[in-house]
Amino acid sequence: MKSKTKPYPTVSLYGVPFSKMNMKETVGYLAQAIESRRPQRVITGNPIMLMVGLDNPSFHHTLSTADLVVPDGSGVVWAARRLKQPVQERVAGFDLMHELLREGDKRGWSVYMLGASPDIIKAAHDKLQKQFPGMRFVGHRDGYFTDKEDGEVVELVRAAKPDLLFVARSTMNQEPWIEKYQDQLGVPVVMGVGGSFDVVSGKLKRAPALFRKLGMEWFYRLLQEPTRFRRMLVLPRFALKVIKDGEKVLKHNNPS
Repeated sequence: MKSKTKPYPTVSLYGVPFSKMNMKETVGYLAQAIESRRPQRVITGNPIMLMVGLDNPSFHHTLSTADLVVPDGSGVVWAARRLKQPVQERVAGFDLMHELLREGDKRGWSVYMLGASPDIIKAAHDKLQKQFPGMRFVGHRDGYFTDKEDGEVVELVRAAKPDLLFVARSTMNQEPWIEKYQDQLGVPVVMGVGGSFDVVSGKLKRAPALFRKLGMEWFYRLLQEPTRFRRMLVLPRFALKVIKDGEKVLKHNNPS
């Protein structure tokens, strides 16, 4: 089914419109947005975000009003398929970031990287710059700044005038921050990338292809970061909720 407000097919899960586009279509859509300077706030959505949104109306609003929400979590892909509104494929944020850099490498786009710790953002920046020499890397800054420094950070990004802005902060800081400052930033495509810089820098290893194919990337990350255990308990809760709610998942418009 096609959303009335989106120029691409979507499936609504608890009031959040997830794109049904595959990776190639998603990159093409965002490439057009960059070339036409049409602002896009991109969220790489997963079950944990959805569950937070059900308890937090403000965060639900952040999710539901994004210009593009891609089905990053394998749980989202499963839920859409179970409800007979399948997405074409999982569009992982880590892969989408790299595909956009690959496209920008050919087109001469510019990118600004924001987030993570000073050493991680520097290492990730240097690695990606070598990997994509056709991209213009116009700046980077760590994500350890206070609310009082927001204006200074926004001005740094504005002055750099990037085509792409990748933001890596904690979920509850990342998405609301992007929503709050999207208009002021003036960047065509702004996307939250979570722990992607940690993986690019080498601090964390990405799950092997087999884990990703089986939808078990979350489990591999849990093995690397056992402290995420409590957070991961949300995943079975989400699955049970989808099973219990049935088609109500598709008709849900407001957080309960």
